[in-house]
Amino acid sequence: MNIHAVRQKTAAESQLLEAFNSRIGALPGNVSVSKARDEAIEHFKLHGLPTRRVEAWHYTDLRTLLRSIPSGNEAGSTSFEPLVADSTVLALVEGEAQPVKAPEGVVITPLLSKLEDGSFARALAVQGSDDTIGAINAAFVTNGFHVAIADKAALDRPLEIQAIAAAEAHTRLAFKVGSGATATIIDRQLGGDAFVSGISHLVLGDGAEVVWVIDQERSEGALHFGQFNCRMGRDAKLTLFVMNSGSALARQEINVDVKGEGSQFILRGVNLIGGEQFNDITMRLIHSVENTSSTEIIRNVVTGRGRGVFQGQIKVAQGAQKTDAKMSCNTLLLSDDAEFSAKPELEIFADDVVCGHGATVTEIDKSHLFYLMARGIQEADARGLLVKAFIAEIIQELDDEPLVDALETRLTNWLEVHA
Repeated sequence: MNIHAVRQKTAAESQLLEAFNSRIGALPGNVSVSKARDEAIEHFKLHGLPTRRVEAWHYTDLRTLLRSIPSGNEAGSTSFEPLVADSTVLALVEGEAQPVKAPEGVVITPLLSKLEDGSFARALAVQGSDDTIGAINAAFVTNGFHVAIADKAALDRPLEIQAIAAAEAHTRLAFKVGSGATATIIDRQLGGDAFVSGISHLVLGDGAEVVWVIDQERSEGALHFGQFNCRMGRDAKLTLFVMNSGSALARQEINVDVKGEGSQFILRGVNLIGGEQFNDITMRLIHSVENTSSTEIIRNVVTGRGRGVFQGQIKVAQGAQKTDAKMSCNTLLLSDDAEFSAKPELEIFADDVVCGHGATVTEIDKSHLFYLMARGIQEADARGLLVKAFIAEIIQELDDEPLVDALETRLTNWLEVHA
């Protein structure tokens, strides 16, 4: 006789299932969207929160790390100054899209309308057994923005999404960038000690060029799940910059399919982890066709009892000859209790490629520290200068002075507290 042990639900799993049951009647969407929500919650019931046995979550055991779902706090600010002055702000306040005037060449639609008419139902499909973020977000999503940028449009001001939440919120962004268009998009995650999930879908037309910045600066009691999905057309270029400095527990997934010949993907990531924070960036990159390139550089600064993870997987399909893909992860540990785990991975089925990866972990060089202190710089300031130099190098690659200045200010503010 076979005996099958029934896995007991954790408190966090029970909270999520109870929340879905209590809200299902109020969640927006037609019949097809309701079906997608039901399938998502059934997926969650079957798989639950992932453990170390799930490879994609090996370093982020949610059943252990997530004891309960944060309830949020009292409402705080519902508006913030843009990261870059004169940006067009698309605000999501407590999960609800706020009115916005679209610039020329851009059509902005609240995602609520596409949930209600069912046209967004297919996008809610869960992508595999380890897509925990996709399942949770699909079950609970209430709103977001659908943005279409016209062919050859050249936006002279950034589009800044401000996802502001003091209580639980689940949103989506869907961007379609036309052929030959150029844009800078800033995705800011702001607010208090809430549970928030946000998923972005980006489709780049042929020859489109986009800089997309993810700036996650929620308060240090928050739970943040993010997922970025992109499909790239021929000769498209995407520069994705990620800066994580907030939340008690944060995971940012990046899924990119380089489907157009001649396209280029650039990822630059900064993890600033202090106190008791846990931060995870997990990337899956597929080079599907020949003559494409990608470079990924992740820089991490970890202090206090902070812990971090970078998992980077690059797949090169059999027909993707002439692929040039390079990935590196560099970590600076500022305390004996800080931890960082790196797992770079290459899976190559083509034989005419240039691919490589590497990872380093180090402390501040004492000789460099002594050099600065010998010239009259106080130790705390000297440490801050060395850390800033370690990070600023990749911020400056953005080659956009207002954006670089804003991100360097964010870095300086973090260092004043943690370095």
